[in-house]
Amino acid sequence: MVEGLAVGPDGKVYSPTFNPTGSGLSQLFTFDPQGHLLKQVSITGSSPAMLGLAVIPGTINALLVIDFGASQVLMVDPTKDTNNAVPCITVPSVPTPPGHGLNALTFDAAGNVYISDSFAGAIWVYTPGKTASTYCSPSTPATPWLGPNDPTLLPSNGVPPFGANGVEFNNAGDTMFVCNTAMDWIVKIPVATKTPEVFTNSINGCDGIAIDRSDHIWAAANQADEIVVVDSTTGKAIAKLGDFDGVNHGVTNGLLFPASPAFSPDGKWLYVTNLELDLRTVTTPPDTTVDSDWTTQVTQHSIARLTAKIPPIQSTP
Repeated sequence: MVEGLAVGPDGKVYSPTFNPTGSGLSQLFTFDPQGHLLKQVSITGSSPAMLGLAVIPGTINALLVIDFGASQVLMVDPTKDTNNAVPCITVPSVPTPPGHGLNALTFDAAGNVYISDSFAGAIWVYTPGKTASTYCSPSTPATPWLGPNDPTLLPSNGVPPFGANGVEFNNAGDTMFVCNTAMDWIVKIPVATKTPEVFTNSINGCDGIAIDRSDHIWAAANQADEIVVVDSTTGKAIAKLGDFDGVNHGVTNGLLFPASPAFSPDGKWLYVTNLELDLRTVTTPPDTTVDSDWTTQVTQHSIARLTAKIPPIQSTP
């Protein structure tokens, strides 16, 4: 399965494998913008469960990739076949349970790294070193930016059982938006006050998010198999894009458990990973969802591509 997704400034698309019940090293795939596989490498020293990733600002292909299974962030060079990853960011320990569930990451204008923690109900922040050789400092853990145990970021008893997930800043950089997957929320956090509030409700399995140049929030609804576009001022849905159209010869038609959206550099395309996760295999007791049986028919996992265009809404004033 693939969950995390990043698009580089040159248009290349990166996605690592996520198999929380598997073994061995995760794989990292590099595709061109048309979906042709350019390279596949094993991520050195990784667990089998990698999640969010991003290209480090100011670089072409230096990646930070969350190692969900090891509760750390790796710096990965996708061009190298071997010795291509090093530990980069760690986080302070928290009680077990809940333990850590590092999930997604983003950057502010100064280059600081913000990491969502789905189980601990937290956003961690890390200030990297100023040079390539000092950028990573795993012996100096990230610090709490919000939480742990913030009630707007915890999963409570929701399904899927992940709290804080997709995380992005608006274009001005003065507001952070975070999906709470289990609670179907987008949480709004003003940077100046760090006072979170539930911004809007009812995005069914709010997973990864991307914010366009007009500050619209594009959220992957992993239990509704769609992308919900939300006005970042009012919380109003202004578009619902994509759908699930079945599984054909082992491949999803459309979206099935969509997880991570990312725009092409020109903003014309939106790429979305289809996680296609059977929750019954990773939750205790098993969580059956309306898509569970469909996910078992998938034999080739996929990344979808949508036109990043908001269609006009047909309604009366």
